[in-house]
Amino acid sequence: MAHGKAKALKGGERIMEGYRWHAKVSAACALILGCALLSLPVSAATTLTVGKASATSDALVPVDIGYELGIFQKYGLDLKIVNFTGGSKMDQAMAAGNLDISAGDGTEMAFIAKGLPMRAVCMVSGPPSFLGIGVPWDSPITSVEQLKGKNIGISSPGSFTEWLARELARNKGWGPDGVKPVAIGNGATSIIAAFRQHLVDADVGGVATFLTMEESKVGRLLVPVSDYEGSIASGTLSASDRLIQTNPDAIRTFLAAWLETIRYIRANKAETVKMKSRITQLPESVVSKVYDLTIGMFTSDCKFDPAALATLKRGFVELKFLDTPPDMSKLYTEAFLPH
Repeated sequence: MAHGKAKALKGGERIMEGYRWHAKVSAACALILGCALLSLPVSAATTLTVGKASATSDALVPVDIGYELGIFQKYGLDLKIVNFTGGSKMDQAMAAGNLDISAGDGTEMAFIAKGLPMRAVCMVSGPPSFLGIGVPWDSPITSVEQLKGKNIGISSPGSFTEWLARELARNKGWGPDGVKPVAIGNGATSIIAAFRQHLVDADVGGVATFLTMEESKVGRLLVPVSDYEGSIASGTLSASDRLIQTNPDAIRTFLAAWLETIRYIRANKAETVKMKSRITQLPESVVSKVYDLTIGMFTSDCKFDPAALATLKRGFVELKFLDTPPDMSKLYTEAFLPH
């Protein structure tokens, strides 16, 4: 019995020794595998240079918000955001091959027809509720009907704001000379000076500008432009021809991240207002009002609305961007929209 017991113990020791050997081998293999994994190259994020026609436009700020939240990074994108002081300068950068994505007004699509090497890939926003008509604080004007025959400030001749001023006259049936556009620039200081010197009776500009003026009792918002301009693609995202040809998946990924950002903005007003206030340097009280006015303008799927495109098509000729109406189907694509 004793001999059998000793034999059993030796057998058990051999089994335990085997377990210990396997454990050492497993640990060594794990260490080797871990080192091998560490030595593998890490997939780098795709870098996209994104141009914005304006640093603070309500239709374009989601690019900054999505980047600050890390949404674009989550999709494997690293954005280099470049802010421009107008669509023309942004278009020049796109023509020079310096941009992958541009974010601007729908009117930028007219320049695709003129050879700008890009294609619109997302209708960001519909009726431009981020733009409005403002009047001096002490103005007797309380409705748009009172603007007939009045001087209305615009940013520059041939601008989107001039077209919107003329659209008011057209929609109200006042005729081609129903209002008198006056170029005063689009800076807040220029508008304030024009109001104080009574150079204009009203101005077409950002609703945030007029809501900020209300706090200092210099000017006030009369109506958002969307009150009379019901269907237009006011904001678009476009991809360069080069990116379309070389990395179409990056466009799909960018649009997926953009739409997730829009969903976040819709669901989180308080957080969005704080972030946007920091980005635009506007008081949270103003940004909160702008949020309520503009949140409904964002599309939830990036798809191009036929009626909005028809309005743009007419506008291209009226703004004298183009001599004849273009084939709109050649200016945009929905091929990169997330399924």
